[in-house]
Amino acid sequence: MHDNLLYTVPEAAELLKVNNNKVYELFKVGLLTPLKLGRYKIPKSELIRFVETYKGKDLNDLKNIKDVEF
Repeated sequence: MHDNLLYTVPEAAELLKVNNNKVYELFKVGLLTPLKLGRYKIPKSELIRFVETYKGKDLNDLKNIKDVEF
């Protein structure tokens, strides 16, 4: 991860390997918490928390999060 303290939605989407809409969906369902400073920003610590919290989970359907099946 870069040394930035805050990431824009497009930057966070790139880091998470998803599109911008998915980041907004994560905000909407409360899985990722942004701050608004002009535009939405996501703290580096929040991205790390999100990845650590949801590793091993299938997030394709945000209303039905389950364990990844292999």
